[in-house]
Amino acid sequence: MIRIHERTVVASASGRVDKVLSLETDISRSIFSREDTKILLCGKPIKKSAKVEKGDEISLSWSEEFFEGVKGEDIELSVIYEDDDILVVDKAQGMVVHPGAGNHEGTLVNALLYRYGEDFAAGEDDSRPGIVHRLDKDTSGVMVVAKNDMAMESLSRQFAEHTGRKYYYAIAEGKFFEHQGEIEKNIVRSERDRKLYQTTDNPSKGRYAKTAYVVERQLRGSALLRIRIYTGRTHQIRVHLKSIGHPIVGDVLYNPRKSGYPLMLHASELTIVHPSSGEEMTFRSALPNRFSSYIEEYGL
Repeated sequence: MIRIHERTVVASASGRVDKVLSLETDISRSIFSREDTKILLCGKPIKKSAKVEKGDEISLSWSEEFFEGVKGEDIELSVIYEDDDILVVDKAQGMVVHPGAGNHEGTLVNALLYRYGEDFAAGEDDSRPGIVHRLDKDTSGVMVVAKNDMAMESLSRQFAEHTGRKYYYAIAEGKFFEHQGEIEKNIVRSERDRKLYQTTDNPSKGRYAKTAYVVERQLRGSALLRIRIYTGRTHQIRVHLKSIGHPIVGDVLYNPRKSGYPLMLHASELTIVHPSSGEEMTFRSALPNRFSSYIEEYGL
C-alpha cells in the first residue's frame, strides 16, 4: 500500500531547501532525491537544490510504501554477507523486490519477513522493510538490505547521494566501434506510456543520469559490457543504452527484437560504507549462467 505524506514548513533560515528542511524537521534527506517527491515554494515547484529565504513557505509531499498484511514466506535467498546491520543477497532473476500490483507473493520482502519475523516490517515510519535500493524483476545480482533503522537511514542516504559504486554487466545489441564511452542524458518518464522512461535533451526536464561502459568482448551482433552507473535512476542502464542505439538483449520494454533470451543485465558489484563501522565494503556476484550460454552461442 502507498501512504502519502505532506508537510508545510516556514523556513527559519536561508539556504538550500533540502538542507533547510532536514534541519528543521525529522525528514530524512534521502526523501528529497526520490522521483515522486514534490517540493513547492510559495506554491511553485522547485528542485531540492533551490535556494530559499527565511520566512518562505515550503510544502513537501512524498510517498512511502508499507506492507500492511504482507506475510512472510519461506523463500530461499542466496546470501553473500550478513551481520547485525546489513544483509547482502544475490537476487535471482525473476524475483520481485517488494509487493505491488499483481505481485503480492514470492517477493524479496516476503522472504525477509519470514527470515526476520513480522516485527521486521514495523520500522519507525512503517515504510518498506529494509529496502534501500531496487533491482528490476528481471535484473539479477547484488542487493543490500538494512536490518535496522540506523542502517536504513545510513544506506538510504548513501544511495540518495550516490556515494557508493555500482557495476553491472550487460549484453547490448550491435557493434561498438569505441572501446569505452559515457552517456550523460537526463531521464524523464514517457508521456505515451507511464511505465516507460526515455532520455531528453532538455536540461530543465527529467533527472540527470550518468552511465559509463567498457566493451569487455565484442560478440556476433552484440557486445558484453561492464557498466558503472553514477546515478540510480529507474531503468537507467536500459534507457541510456537504447538512446545510443544499443538496447539490451532480451529487454522486452525497450528492445523490440526477440532474442529468445531473458534480460541480459546483471548487478555484479556494489561498494558501500558500512553503517556501523564506517568501513568501505565491496560485494560481488559472478556472471549467471544465462550470460555464459549467450556468449557461448554468439562468441566470435
